[in-house]
Amino acid sequence: MTALTQDRNTPAALGVLRQGLVAASQLIYAGSLVCRNSSGYLVKGSTATGLIGAGRAEERVDNSTGSAGDASLRFMPGIFRFANSASTDEITDADIGALCYVVDDQTVAKTSATNTRSKAGFVEMVDDLGVWVRFDEALTRNT
Repeated sequence: MTALTQDRNTPAALGVLRQGLVAASQLIYAGSLVCRNSSGYLVKGSTATGLIGAGRAEERVDNSTGSAGDASLRFMPGIFRFANSASTDEITDADIGALCYVVDDQTVAKTSATNTRSKAGFVEMVDDLGVWVRFDEALTRNT
């Protein structure tokens, strides 16, 4: 492409709702923590390495018998509350601003459990019901 020589109406992605292709063998429930795998496909949150927290699933998608990319999922980045891990991996107010890690599709933890968990996002707030996690794929990936 060459440089512009006139005005251009550059397309914009408005709003926060996103859509992505789902990995093979995935059943993702609405409201669950979703991640992007190393191939760029969306997967439900789980204890695994190489994932990056993407946000909250906005719908239930069943690609449990499909191949990668056979289904797509609407998801939303932003700040959402998920369950807090327990014991020494419990997140507290002292962890606000720090990374947290994926335990499963509804739980986050303070540590990577010796590099067995992937990055979910950043701790925004902690309350009696759980941990508010800020999902920002680019920032999380580069931290």
